[in-house]
Amino acid sequence: MTDKPLVEPADIDGVPCDATDPAAFLAPTWYMDFDTPVVRDFAESRSAGGGDDREKAVKLFYAIRDEFLYTPYSISLDRRDYKASALIGRGWGWCVQKSLAMAACCRAIGIPARVGYADVRNHLSTPRLKEQMGTDLFTYHGYADLWLEETWVKATPVFNITLCEKFGVKAQEFDGRANALFQEYDQAGRRHMEYVDDRGIYTDLPFAEIMNDFAVRYPKYQTEMWGDVDPNAFARDAELEGLPE
Repeated sequence: MTDKPLVEPADIDGVPCDATDPAAFLAPTWYMDFDTPVVRDFAESRSAGGGDDREKAVKLFYAIRDEFLYTPYSISLDRRDYKASALIGRGWGWCVQKSLAMAACCRAIGIPARVGYADVRNHLSTPRLKEQMGTDLFTYHGYADLWLEETWVKATPVFNITLCEKFGVKAQEFDGRANALFQEYDQAGRRHMEYVDDRGIYTDLPFAEIMNDFAVRYPKYQTEMWGDVDPNAFARDAELEGLPE
């Protein structure tokens, strides 16, 4: 780390958490702002028809996976862009934003939910993204951890199905019982993604921790690519450039 962090920590940021009591993960937070109409309305409408918490969570998973475009070029240094309400209003985001929105929507309908982070290798990528990052290791890949049928179940509603089709990767499925963390192989049977290290559960989004790690780890990526507001740019790169070897 540099002497002066890119982003100063704030009281609203999350910290590592070892609590397991589901009751500790039901309240709104500054980032998981399901006390706003846009989040609550989305959660209630997309989970409608689910008979129990598991079925409702599954419905929310697919809604967040496919209704919001995934793009890793949309990294912002504005905390407001990471609120669940911001993602739902905007219509696109990256793994940290989409997984947090999943947790917020689950809390909105009474399902205990929390956020966790892991380092992954062989992420969905393009030659442009891989060159800018200088590595195939992506840190702080976000996931939601949901209390369903008396156990915690992990889910990553991140890569929308149309994007997966462009990459030749089977879209992540979720049944509310088994962990749904990543696509290990692509449709051709080639190794696609592996988890390198699980950073664990956090009380909320650890915004400054993530941004400061990225600034040191991916300096070229930060300088040249952060803040791209075109939600279709990543999918277009996949079509134009092909995939990395």
